[in-house]
Amino acid sequence: MGVNTAFQGRSYPPTEPYLVERSHVAAFADAVGAGSDLHRDPEAARAAGYADVVAPPTYAVVVAQRCDAQLVQDPEAGIDFSRVVHGSQAFAHHRPLVAGDRVVGTLHVDTVREAGGHAMVTTRSELATPEGEPLCTATSTIVVRGQS
Repeated sequence: MGVNTAFQGRSYPPTEPYLVERSHVAAFADAVGAGSDLHRDPEAARAAGYADVVAPPTYAVVVAQRCDAQLVQDPEAGIDFSRVVHGSQAFAHHRPLVAGDRVVGTLHVDTVREAGGHAMVTTRSELATPEGEPLCTATSTIVVRGQS
């Protein structure tokens, strides 16, 4: 079974809240080479006007991938994860993520199309606080390689 193209337009329920933690922000900043004190020092972040340490912009992928997992793990979607290649990732931030934020994500399957024997799936994760404050729109495209 290939990727189910009928999933285009589908949305999933919001994820459980994800807590942005200082230690995770610092570890992520180290992993991506983000050297700013804003990612590690709460006092520096507060002096710059933030409530706590600021996550690097690409940290939103941590929550977005939790959203994408809903689709990838849905047996009716027909996605064989062993055949997945990441195609692209983009973020539109409404405000920076900071330690202490609780983030929920709502996944939307924007497009599912086939080309050259492969499937390309573009998803959009709307990240927000549980109260509904928009934080980030994360858009991702995966390529599901066809059978050789």
